[in-house]
Amino acid sequence: MKYETVIGLEVHIELATESKIFCSCSAKFGGEQNDHVCPACCGMPGMLPIVNKHVVDLGMAAGMMLNCDINRVTTFDKKSYYYPDLPCSYQTTQWFAPVSVNGRVDIETSKGKKSIRIKQIHMEEDAGKLVHDDWTNTSLVDFNRTSVPLIEIVSQPDLSSAEEVIAYLERLRSLLRFAKVSECRMEQGSMRCDVNLSVRPEGSDVLGVRTEMKNMNSLSAIARAIEYETARHIDAIENGTEELVQETRRWDDTKGASFAMRNKETAGDYRYFPDPNVMPIVIDDEWFNTVKSNLPEFPEVKKARYIDELGLAEGDAEHLIQSRAFCDCFEGAYEVCGNAKEAANWLIFDCSKILNQKQQTVDQLNISGKALGELIKLVLDEKVSRANAKKILSAMFEEEIDPAEYAKANGFIVSNDTGAMEAVIAAVIAADPKSVNDYKNGKEKALMALFGKCMKELKGNCNPQVLREMLLKSIENA
Repeated sequence: MKYETVIGLEVHIELATESKIFCSCSAKFGGEQNDHVCPACCGMPGMLPIVNKHVVDLGMAAGMMLNCDINRVTTFDKKSYYYPDLPCSYQTTQWFAPVSVNGRVDIETSKGKKSIRIKQIHMEEDAGKLVHDDWTNTSLVDFNRTSVPLIEIVSQPDLSSAEEVIAYLERLRSLLRFAKVSECRMEQGSMRCDVNLSVRPEGSDVLGVRTEMKNMNSLSAIARAIEYETARHIDAIENGTEELVQETRRWDDTKGASFAMRNKETAGDYRYFPDPNVMPIVIDDEWFNTVKSNLPEFPEVKKARYIDELGLAEGDAEHLIQSRAFCDCFEGAYEVCGNAKEAANWLIFDCSKILNQKQQTVDQLNISGKALGELIKLVLDEKVSRANAKKILSAMFEEEIDPAEYAKANGFIVSNDTGAMEAVIAAVIAADPKSVNDYKNGKEKALMALFGKCMKELKGNCNPQVLREMLLKSIENA
C-alpha cells in the first residue's frame, strides 16, 4: 500500500524589537544569564503588562507579507501550563482573536508550484531557557528570553514532504527578513519549528495519528526528522511494531531518531481565557495603512526589476535578494554611481568577503549605500585605484567615513605626476635587469612583475594604463 505524509507546521519567530513584549527589558540575543530581566518578566506578583506597540506593527507586517487578513480588533489570552522556564505558570498569547488569519504562502519544489494555507499568525511571549548540566545532574533556568516577543505562524496540514517543508521555511525566512520582521537566525533560536506529522493511505481524506516534534532549529535536521518519523509511522501501521499515539516527541539529530516526551496536549488542557490585564487592541485605518505603506517589494518583484530595468545577470540579482540589507545598500550605491553591475559586484564579492572575515551574516551589513556608491564612483572616475578602494571599504566597515575625504587623508588619490612615475620606473628597471631581459625575450609575466613593483612603490596612486605605457617605453630604451 502507498502512503502519503500530512504535515502542518507551527513556526515561532522572534521579532526584531529592542525591548520585550510587555516590559522595557532588552530583547537582544546574548548577554549574561538572567541579566535582561525585571519583576514583570520574572513573573513577580502585582506587575502589570504594557504592550509594546512595535510588536503589533511587526505582527501586522508579517500577516501582510503572508497574504493574511488582519483582525482589526486583536486580543491577548492566557495559556495555562506549568514548566520551570515559565515563571507565571501561564503564557500570554492569542487564541480567540489573533492578529492575522487566513493567509497563503506560495512555494516551488521539484514537483511544481503549490500554495500552503496559513491558519493564523498570533503574537505571544517566549518562555525562558533551561540549561541542563549532566555533570552535576542539575538544571538551571535563564530568564533572559522570557517575554521576548514572538509570532507563531500556524499552517494548515498542506505539506506532504521534507522538500516542501524546507521550501516553505525558506520562503517564510526570505519574506520576514525582507520586511525586517525578524532576522530568522535558526542557529540563535530566533526561528524555531514544531513539526506536526501523520501518515495515511494515499487518496484517503482521514488523517492519521499525529505526532509533534518540538523546537527544531535546523533545516537539515528537520528534513531528517521528517524522513525518520514518516518511516516510523508506516512501519507501525504495516508491521504493528508499536502503537501510534498522539504525543510530543524530541528529535535527537546525533542518534537520528525521535523519542517520546509526553502525551500531546489539547486546547482544553491549556484552559485559554482572555487576559484581563491586557486591553483589546483596535487597529484603525491610519495604523493599518502606515504599516502597509512601509512594506518592501517582494523579493521576486525586486529580482525581476533588477534584471529587466538595471540589466543585472540573473545570478547577481538572485544573490542580492537573499538579503534586504544588501538590496538597500545596492540601491543606494547605484543611485550615486550609476553603474548597477559595479555596485552588485562590490557587494557580492568585496563586501561579502569582509562579512565572512568578521563572521557576520549578510543581514548584518551596516555600511551606507550612498558611501559605497561614492567609493565606486572614485574608482570609475580613476581617482582611486581598485586596490586602495578595497582598503577604504575595509575602513568603512569599522567606522562611518567619507570615502573621498578618507582617500585624501591617506594619500590614496591617484596622481598624474609623470615625473614621480618616471623616477620609480627607472629605479625598478635598474634594480631588476633580469626581468627586463626576460620580457625582451618574450616572457610576458616578467612585465607584470616589473609593473607590480612600480605600483607598490607608487602605493597604487597612479593611472595603471599610463604607468604601463611609460614602463613599456622605458624597457624599450633600456
